[in-house]
Amino acid sequence: MEHLQAYRAAGGGKHRANKQFGTGVPSRRLLIAAAVLFAAAIANSESKAQSGPFAPLAGSWSGSGIVILDDGSTERIRCRAKYAPIGPTLELSLTCASDAYKFNLGASVKAEGSAIAGSWSEASRNISGSLSGRGAGGNYELLASAAGFNANISLKTSGNKQVVTMRADSQFRGANITLSR
Repeated sequence: MEHLQAYRAAGGGKHRANKQFGTGVPSRRLLIAAAVLFAAAIANSESKAQSGPFAPLAGSWSGSGIVILDDGSTERIRCRAKYAPIGPTLELSLTCASDAYKFNLGASVKAEGSAIAGSWSEASRNISGSLSGRGAGGNYELLASAAGFNANISLKTSGNKQVVTMRADSQFRGANITLSR
């Protein structure tokens, strides 16, 4: 009983539950709103820190598609891509596999305006070369070149969807891949 009297005296003779919304101690809704605003501010500052021509690609993507071989046959493939943009540069890794086919593509590129230049390598076939092209905002048209190999690469990004199309002049004729994050 003494405890209840001390509690009422501290609250001016009223139970705290009787106080109206918005007075005294901040309400739970106000605290939640503040937490949401804080999280949004952090997310906004992180996206500004990752701003640059390759920012729309940032993160991990996965999906499937087809690879087209030199005889015209196709195989279904599953793919994973990881894009790591830092300012005007981008590190990329793309791994695709079917039951009988696999490729591991890595690239490092830099953008100057809408011009893109860099290098690429395909680990399972021990081939590497140059990469050049144009683009911005998640949409790019590129040419991958090496001794005896040329491939046109189109990358189109819209929100959380991405379509990668490759056309080559070798035993690997191309690929059509759809990714999402």
